Amino acid sequence: MKKILFSVFIVTALSAGANAQIKDLLGKGKEIVSGKSSLSNADIGRALKEALNNGVTKQVTKLTATDGFYKNEAVKILLPEELQKVDKKLRQVGMGDLADEGIKVLNRAAEDAVKEATPIFVDAITKMTFTDAKNILMGNDNSATVYLEKTTTKPLYGKFSPVVKTSLDKVGADEVWAKIIAKYNSLPLVSKVNPDLTDYVTDKALEGVFKMITVEEKNIRTNLSSRSSDLLKKVFALQDKK
Repeated sequence: MKKILFSVFIVTALSAGANAQIKDLLGKGKEIVSGKSSLSNADIGRALKEALNNGVTKQVTKLTATDGFYKNEAVKILLPEELQKVDKKLRQVGMGDLADEGIKVLNRAAEDAVKEATPIFVDAITKMTFTDAKNILMGNDNSATVYLEKTTTKPLYGKFSPVVKTSLDKVGADEVWAKIIAKYNSLPLVSKVNPDLTDYVTDKALEGVFKMITVEEKNIRTNLSSRSSDLLKKVFALQDKK
């Protein structure tokens, strides 16, 4: 592992072409190879887990708040393509309020579902190996998000789907959308629709969660003030130099 990190430091320095940076990186590389670095494998793994836990908790908390989806343009759930014509038609015939309510209840269901996410993310982060942590640290700006998508999408869908269904019932979405679809299907010369809203909202809720985790990951990697502990500062200093 020491040889790998030393190689990374040299390659990065050469590509940068700056003598001062070469000297700095070679110094860090020699520290790791000689065993004088204060950062152990455990330090790197612990820092990555701390950063991911902080980021996930922050973003999931935001999304579970009222309007966490509905008033966040980055993740707001809009209508599936099949229902966009429904929305347009209802507004044309003076039912804009009903159409707005239909969109709101979909987002409320997503806000409810995301409350199930934190334990699943924590489990995936806890199981992260040092190799995972090293690859994330020295990888692309979204490496942590990619790791979480790979390890949590299936269990998250399993948790989200029944919550979305229950939430759609709880907030009256089933009644709202039954009314919307009935109104639309009763209009002359339209193709009748009957979408699977539970599956659609579940997919969009997952998409929104990972989008916001990507935002937080970039913030941790680039914003020095987001590194809230000495360990985070030391470990992410390595990726700053990659």
